[in-house]
Amino acid sequence: MRIAAVIVAYNRRDLLVEALAALAAQTRALDSIVVVDNASTDGSAEAAAAASPHADIVRLERNTGGAGGFAVGIERAITAHDADLVWIMDDDTIPTPTALAELLDVRHRHPGTPLVMASRVLWTDGSDHPMNTPRRKPFLGRSERVAAENVGAVAVRSASFVSTLVDSAAISRSGLPIAEYFIWNDDFEFTARLLRSGIGVYCPASIVIHKTKALASTDVDPGSRFYYEVRNKVWLFRRSRALAPWELPIYVGASLVRWTRTLLNSQDRPTLLRGLRQGLRDGFLSSPRSNAAFLSGLEPAASDIARFDGAGGPASR
Repeated sequence: MRIAAVIVAYNRRDLLVEALAALAAQTRALDSIVVVDNASTDGSAEAAAAASPHADIVRLERNTGGAGGFAVGIERAITAHDADLVWIMDDDTIPTPTALAELLDVRHRHPGTPLVMASRVLWTDGSDHPMNTPRRKPFLGRSERVAAENVGAVAVRSASFVSTLVDSAAISRSGLPIAEYFIWNDDFEFTARLLRSGIGVYCPASIVIHKTKALASTDVDPGSRFYYEVRNKVWLFRRSRALAPWELPIYVGASLVRWTRTLLNSQDRPTLLRGLRQGLRDGFLSSPRSNAAFLSGLEPAASDIARFDGAGGPASR
């Protein structure tokens, strides 16, 4: 199995260097590393090249957000590096030495073939990070639950982009992350789409440290970024094939509850209300462009993405 790690970087040079050192220290060596630099201004690309001379550094001329960066990086890992599995993470994700080996151990022992495998994500104080808790699979059948439990895992319906191992063949069939999501819900849409008819598991023995500035969930006063949460959720519910029709009411209801809680707890409700209005407007009146269109001008990435999406099929209905 050829395994490539994909890191998307934006102005966190020192953490990126630390993440690359952690990848180099894995007990199961990686076959390749792809770093997508989202037009950083702090020398992240240069620092990555110095810290990991064999890494493939992709430098984008504008910030495409996490969604755009992962779309570019995953395509490159599969097409240029012939990866069978792609290990996805942010530049502030520090995997422990056995993180990859533990994911592979579960994959080897699981009676099925998991398409998405998520690590346990801790904060710097050792507590579980609420930002990166995988969504357990609702209405789980006994056989799938037992199959996961027998290998020390938990069946999930989606996962975050903070240490997730994904099957390349499944990506080729289903498509890449949707770049125009920019931030938020890109990982939910992408992994849920892969897992609509596939197996996903959370692997507590695989541990990474997510070095965010604070131990908080994304719904704690997100400010102007709340726009992306709302717009992208509406896009997902309207346009994505990630969720089955019977699942939509469950996730729509959960989102409404979460938005209400976020608004009630916010210290800056005017900003959130503005994001809510604009997100609902754009979510209902527009649809995400193709990855090639959103990444237009970023060659050769846009052309490479267009060829890959043509083979893998569109990500939306």
